[in-house]
Amino acid sequence: MSKVLIVEDDPIIRQTVEYALHRAGFDTLTSAEGTEGLQIALAELPDLILLDLMLPGIDGYVFAEELRRRDKDVAIIMVTALDQERDKVRGLDAGADDYITKPFSMEELLARVRSNLRRVRERQVLTEEKIIKTGDLVIEPSQVRATVAGQPARLRLKEFQLLVALASNPGLLMSRQRLASEVWGYDFLPSSRTIDVHIRRLRQAVEEPSAFVYVHTVHGVGYRFETIPKTGETPS
Repeated sequence: MSKVLIVEDDPIIRQTVEYALHRAGFDTLTSAEGTEGLQIALAELPDLILLDLMLPGIDGYVFAEELRRRDKDVAIIMVTALDQERDKVRGLDAGADDYITKPFSMEELLARVRSNLRRVRERQVLTEEKIIKTGDLVIEPSQVRATVAGQPARLRLKEFQLLVALASNPGLLMSRQRLASEVWGYDFLPSSRTIDVHIRRLRQAVEEPSAFVYVHTVHGVGYRFETIPKTGETPS
């Protein structure tokens, strides 16, 4: 479950946003003050922060600048009553990923939260420096590149992300829900059919030209990554 920190000094807005996020399935933390909010962020390591600009203690600009020196991955959405272009630019320059202007609808807020969490997850997966080598498969996450027997594998982005998620956990049963969480983001759960279609395309790209079978179905549950020569292939 994704964790969201709400730093907002208006108690009505803070409580309303917290309620909406809880209903949408998020875990939440709250603070009404900038200095305290920064301490919570550094201690609790939330996945995303909804950050008001005008705060007691330190303001949102200073908060974002200080946090970015220590945490480059957390998503920050500035929440502001200021609609001037220079204020938005200043917020983005301070380290925010996005902004939303008051008043806003809960639907818009939730959409921005989900979108930013997905971008963070995609960025984390694709900046992994570790190269994975197994069988005749080589995966380079930071280059968004996979080769089979020395030849490029033709993979779409989501197929590549599924491959990285599976290959990073060899031998481990990965449920469809866990794969959805790691690749699409916990709060966007595609149907089992959608995941299965992506897995089928992944297999075609990686296994058809290979001497190995890599992705194995655990019926009714999910998938397991294990490198098995095709001569010793087991039913899946």
